[in-house]
Amino acid sequence: MKTATLVTDKKGNDLIKILFTFEIPTLEKVRTISGRKYFPDGKYWTAPLHVGTLQNLKDWEFELDEALLKILHQVQEKQIQLEVKNVKIPGLKRELFPFQKKGVSFIEQCGGRTLVADEMGLGKTVQALGWIQLHPDKRPVIITVPASIKLKWKQEVLNWLPNPKVEVLSGTHPYRIKGNIVIINYDIVFYWLEQLKLLNPQVLITDECHYYKSNKAKRTKAIKMLSKGIPHVIALSGTPIVNRPIEAYNAIKIISPLLFPDAWKFAQRYCGAYYDGFGWNFTGATHTKELHERLTSTIMIRRLKSEVLTELPPKMYSYVPLTLDNEAEYRFAKNHFIQFISSTRGQSAAHRARNAEIITRIATLRQVAVKGKLAQVIGWIEDYFENNEKLVLFAIHKFAIDAIMEAFKNVAVKIDGSVPMEKRHDAVQKFQTDPKVRLFVGNIQAAGVGLDLTAASNVCFLELPWTPGELAQAEDRCHRIGQKDNVTVHYLLATDTIEYEMAELLDAKKKVLNAVLDGRDTPQESLLTELINKYYDDRTD
Repeated sequence: MKTATLVTDKKGNDLIKILFTFEIPTLEKVRTISGRKYFPDGKYWTAPLHVGTLQNLKDWEFELDEALLKILHQVQEKQIQLEVKNVKIPGLKRELFPFQKKGVSFIEQCGGRTLVADEMGLGKTVQALGWIQLHPDKRPVIITVPASIKLKWKQEVLNWLPNPKVEVLSGTHPYRIKGNIVIINYDIVFYWLEQLKLLNPQVLITDECHYYKSNKAKRTKAIKMLSKGIPHVIALSGTPIVNRPIEAYNAIKIISPLLFPDAWKFAQRYCGAYYDGFGWNFTGATHTKELHERLTSTIMIRRLKSEVLTELPPKMYSYVPLTLDNEAEYRFAKNHFIQFISSTRGQSAAHRARNAEIITRIATLRQVAVKGKLAQVIGWIEDYFENNEKLVLFAIHKFAIDAIMEAFKNVAVKIDGSVPMEKRHDAVQKFQTDPKVRLFVGNIQAAGVGLDLTAASNVCFLELPWTPGELAQAEDRCHRIGQKDNVTVHYLLATDTIEYEMAELLDAKKKVLNAVLDGRDTPQESLLTELINKYYDDRTD
């Protein structure tokens, strides 16, 4: 006999009463239920009412009473209806992929309390934004993110939502918040906590939720305080939860407090807890299949690229906007450049005789921009590595390549002009075959052609070349025969700088290049002339 019935305790809480004839296999299964409690007098167990627990009991061949079956069926029917209903989200400015629509449906099914754990590159951000657009009445929304992607989130909000009142918070001295979609980095949430709570937020989105894994960290304490009383919490993480369960516990607890109410029991069961002589270590992973099933049957949705590959284009592009930490230096250099262009306008500035001097001045402006974003680029790569994937990075200037190699010297290889030809093959082989080598850093000229780097499906550009042909060649180091995934290309560009001007022109030239059949590339002089004209026009506006 194995039965489960709906009961109510003295405080009015709904519980599941679990009764079964003693047998060790069933006992071991029941002991995995979070929040369970044994009553020796009646020889029965109770557990918090949760759809995941109901599904598990049904799978374990328990007979559910009519009330519990009705609850389970309602949830299942709701999921089916949502997947049909949410084919198109009213007002959303772009179209979601089918699997992303299912992700929005899953968030809705969970009442806006969800862990979206799709593999990197599958659009966790846009699924969260899709659900926000589905509920325009649920404002304000607070979005907490690593500092390196604050502007990226703002860009995505503007790209997907119609007329959003989005505001990015900065600094540790709070001021009056005017937006109703508020983006803030984890490091400063503590200082803004009172202001954020006063907004009475309805939705909290936490991107890269492993950022608040440590209970000792100020950011974790701040997120826990902020989340109290917020009706909807959506956590995003591309890292495999079952590989490092302890890193997700705080997010899980915030989303569903009753799913695993006891942190110590969670650590013992799923984190391989052991005493190392100095203290308890929770960095392991045990009973991972069971944990995955518990999470995916309750609050978590996770898809791999391999599972949705047919829905994805061969290449996807992502612009990652960055800010400068040397803003004054860059503005000074830009003003001097514009003055030079203005003074030489009447002397045919784009003429070949003057190109060398103009290129030199442009190179200086680009170097200042690269220098000002390097710290953020390094932070972005560190965040990327949390996803356990390899990365190919292209740059131009030696100082930029050297800075990246210094920051990641233990996990990176490089190919630039300083690497002898006979050693370049070794660098490629290490990247392709050694799991410890996670970063390939290449100069666009030296490494942009002729190499197979299919161990990675993500390419990022720290700097842009002069022609769209060079750009496409470098992208295709990963997008080659042998690549099993789609390729995502990331452009790490400093906002409001010459880098964005070049990106716009390259994009326009690339469209022309793709449209012609004779394979001719856009000459450098064409891009240079348009860039000069643009800066001259800016001067005269």
